[in-house]
Amino acid sequence: MTKSQQTYVVPTVRGPIRFDIRVPGSKSITNRALLLGALAEGRSEIEGVLFSNDSHHFIGCLRELGVRLEVDESRHFVQIAGVGGRLPRREATIDVGSAGTAARFLTGVLALSPGEYTVHASEQMQKRPMAPLMDALEQAGAHFEFLGTPGHLPYRVRAAERPPAKIEIDSTASSQFLSALLLVCPLVGRSVEIHPLGPVPTPSYIEMTLRMMRSFGVELTRRGDVFVSDGTGYTGQAYTVEPDISSACYFAGAAAITGGRVLLRDVHQETLQGDISFLHILEQMGCTLRESADGLDVSGPVGGRLKGITIDMNDCPDQVPTLAALAPFADGPVEIRNVEQVRHHECDRLAAVAKELTRMGIECEEYQAGILIRPGAPQPCTVETYDDHRMAMAFALTGLRAEGIRIANPSCTSKTFPTYFSIFDQMVSEPSAT
Repeated sequence: MTKSQQTYVVPTVRGPIRFDIRVPGSKSITNRALLLGALAEGRSEIEGVLFSNDSHHFIGCLRELGVRLEVDESRHFVQIAGVGGRLPRREATIDVGSAGTAARFLTGVLALSPGEYTVHASEQMQKRPMAPLMDALEQAGAHFEFLGTPGHLPYRVRAAERPPAKIEIDSTASSQFLSALLLVCPLVGRSVEIHPLGPVPTPSYIEMTLRMMRSFGVELTRRGDVFVSDGTGYTGQAYTVEPDISSACYFAGAAAITGGRVLLRDVHQETLQGDISFLHILEQMGCTLRESADGLDVSGPVGGRLKGITIDMNDCPDQVPTLAALAPFADGPVEIRNVEQVRHHECDRLAAVAKELTRMGIECEEYQAGILIRPGAPQPCTVETYDDHRMAMAFALTGLRAEGIRIANPSCTSKTFPTYFSIFDQMVSEPSAT
């Protein structure tokens, strides 16, 4: 990898990409598994763990709360001595860094755990929304003292003494708010109803949460839009984390725009992860998917000639920057719809995508919940990444076919994929790509 003043110079390729890749474990599944194992009764052994900035913060927070974990990064393995829903420490200070899942999920745990806790976060995480979850937990009897901007991190929290049997939550801004309540409702110790107010963005993540809760022994009943817990607690398990399809999508994108082929090892259609939908979007744009025991094989159209598309990406919003990075090479406009929630991720991703495409000379129209991108020839520029790992990983793809593309602050990928650019360099050095 060539770096100059913390800038990655994307190498262009002259031929189709041919590459086999086994991506790290899923961030979303890793962090849920860590929490479920910590709250369970008995020991859990988690294999395939993703070790990144986010998961390191999550593990560090659990340790500060008194949870005992044995970590072997070389084996991607964590063993957890579950606390049976009762945190060993009644007073602690934790730092969630920039990890949104840690911030939301642990806020739910602390608000239902007897004691007083202080939670700090990175400057980036302090800007991200938390109020809908905190409002729901205050309704349940928790008390928050904000140490900065109301409704945001950092804060100090004292637990609810006896949460009510019904908790309502505004679920329209992020599925993580609802997932947080669902994950911690067994801590109430009796039957409780969770009532989402409004449509839930990215419902695939709620299904992931419910299926993982089931794997650790808790089955929620659904009555229409209402989720009902009977108070049953979690049981420790041996659990294997799936490969991260979100990360795999970047390599599939490389095959798509170069007319190449990438084997995504151990990635399969049957998955907990909603980002599998992105691979089907690539199919609609002219790619071919073939599944085998080894994984999913993605082949791009000849010459990387992708079809324009209008698509609802509500089930895979993390891939909005990825599709945007490929869009200039389509044979017609690419329109992305129903993704307003990405304005509240690590950055306002719709605004960031529009700004960086414009910087490249690509015409686009930004909407409140989407963006229309017209095909064109990207011009040399340095892509600003806004300390957002997905902006960095996605727009590296553009540079495979457009000379002079640089990625600012490539180290921001350490949030979820610390070795991304090293593997990217391996991919472009394969003989077929040079």
